[in-house]
Amino acid sequence: MRLITLIFLGFASASAAGESAIGEKTAFFGITYLDSSLQGEMQGTDPAEAARIEMLHDMVADRFVAEGHELVDLGPVQADLERIVNPAKCYGCDTRMATTLGAELSLVGEVQKVSNLIIAMNLQLRDAKTGEMVRGGVVDIRANTDDAWRRGMRYLLDNRIFRQETP
Repeated sequence: MRLITLIFLGFASASAAGESAIGEKTAFFGITYLDSSLQGEMQGTDPAEAARIEMLHDMVADRFVAEGHELVDLGPVQADLERIVNPAKCYGCDTRMATTLGAELSLVGEVQKVSNLIIAMNLQLRDAKTGEMVRGGVVDIRANTDDAWRRGMRYLLDNRIFRQETP
């Protein structure tokens, strides 16, 4: 049995009214993979982990579409995006690009491999005009498998991004 530990490290509440961002145009800038593990330093990029990033990207995009978001085409800012190492940490470049694309929201994610058994996932949904976080969160998982990565991202989506606020 694989052990997964989910640790909530950060959460930004929805807008002041507590409303969801359903139905808005969203610029999804993908999920950045950061490998700070000794394994990555010694052996380079693991193709299985690169495939998992694509898996998570598709999972997030599919869920946002299923929840009624319109994902905007990133084509007009692709040249700018290619110069950015990590859209989640670019001093607001994600929200500026989202505004340029006509999106109300910017969505960025990160997966950081600390070791082969410690993976941190971060997903942030921000207001493109103000840069303020609308919803977001971080989880740590304790396994490096497809299933563990899916469960970690599903936790973020279900409990941080699309969590229903109760009055």
